[in-house]
Amino acid sequence: MDTATAAPHVLVLPLPAQGHVTPLMELSHRLVDRGFQVTFVNTEPIHALVLAALRPPPAAGGSAALPDGIRLVSVPDGLGDGDDRRDLCRFVDALSRCVPGYLEQLIRETKVKWLVGDVNMGMCLEAAKKLGVRVAAVFPASAACLGTLFKVPQLIEEGFFDEKGMLAPGLPPLCPSEMPWSIDGAIEGRELAYQLVSRNTQAARDHAKIIVCNSFRGAEAAAFELFPGILPIGPLFADAALRKPPDGSVVYVAFGSFAIFDPRQFTELAEGLELTGLPFLWVVRPDFTTGDLSEAWFDEFKDRVAGKGMVVSWCPHQQVLAHRAVACFVSHCGWNSTMEGVRDGVPFLCWPYFVDQFANRSYICDTWRTGLAVSSGEDGIVTKEEVSGKVERVIGDEGMAERARMLRDAASKCLGEGGSSRENFNRLVDLLRQ
Repeated sequence: MDTATAAPHVLVLPLPAQGHVTPLMELSHRLVDRGFQVTFVNTEPIHALVLAALRPPPAAGGSAALPDGIRLVSVPDGLGDGDDRRDLCRFVDALSRCVPGYLEQLIRETKVKWLVGDVNMGMCLEAAKKLGVRVAAVFPASAACLGTLFKVPQLIEEGFFDEKGMLAPGLPPLCPSEMPWSIDGAIEGRELAYQLVSRNTQAARDHAKIIVCNSFRGAEAAAFELFPGILPIGPLFADAALRKPPDGSVVYVAFGSFAIFDPRQFTELAEGLELTGLPFLWVVRPDFTTGDLSEAWFDEFKDRVAGKGMVVSWCPHQQVLAHRAVACFVSHCGWNSTMEGVRDGVPFLCWPYFVDQFANRSYICDTWRTGLAVSSGEDGIVTKEEVSGKVERVIGDEGMAERARMLRDAASKCLGEGGSSRENFNRLVDLLRQ
């Protein structure tokens, strides 16, 4: 192909976690639809998972079916095979030390002019800028979360974080224990996480020519008014055919990549799902529970619910949420999962685990009123009666279902011809062509 007519080529770099890889892959599909070539950069463990998901069954033969226009490449993440990648401080610190050097090498090899980079990989935005590559920053979480991070230095200086934790009318409540750097573990780890988050956010402000996020104006009107420099281009999805009429009775339960339940809480959740008497699909990662969960008990549970409840280690998340049978999404409220539920008009039962998921719960329960939140007892455990009762309330609330449909329609309007997300995406595409 002649250089003059060659497709514009960009590097796309997500933070290596499901809720970040998925929306940036969806964005990559949309860029390919506009004539771009994409080199999608994953760390080696995530790269292996993506290839495994793309690989056809052994009987079919052949090799991994990569999407047209998207080339998958991998770089080390700085950790060894036996290291715990759920130790977020260690994980992100290793990324910040290892990945920028490999990214610089990729930039030299590919000769791209643009990096479409996750804000949470700010250290790589700096590396790209150093080589003269322009940066488009993508924030896979809410505009309220990113805008709050932009304001953190001012908020700290003004002593903002009080018992109310409010930023402005219409935004989710915030408190120090639920900020994006507030992770479990020693205080030193939180301080390191704060430094990394602050550095990433500052890198986006300093180096990005444009900052976009996976949201839409109808979801966060107050946030976009307060932070006009953050442009919504969502909800992002790769397949426009995944639409669903809002009916059904199946409970879908999925808690993302990082949430961990102890055996007692795991048992209460399982028995709560059983107690509803409703059909359910529950995604249980191999590392979802800590400690000594009785395999015999879990086998007995699966035998009891057989024919009504299904437990799987993985499922096609988007296709499940888009199915007409799904009536309730029991979720950790990661922003990507939240946007997927919103665009399909699904009511939520909210069970946040850490960082921005608490603010996302507030959007769902208080601002949009499309879901309920679980409540724990004094011992910190959410009981099976709480799970069962809240699921039944969510599914039985027609007003909630109607508001979920209205929010779905608002998202669709933003993505349609002349919609704000469509126009902002066009602006991004025009910039990347330069």
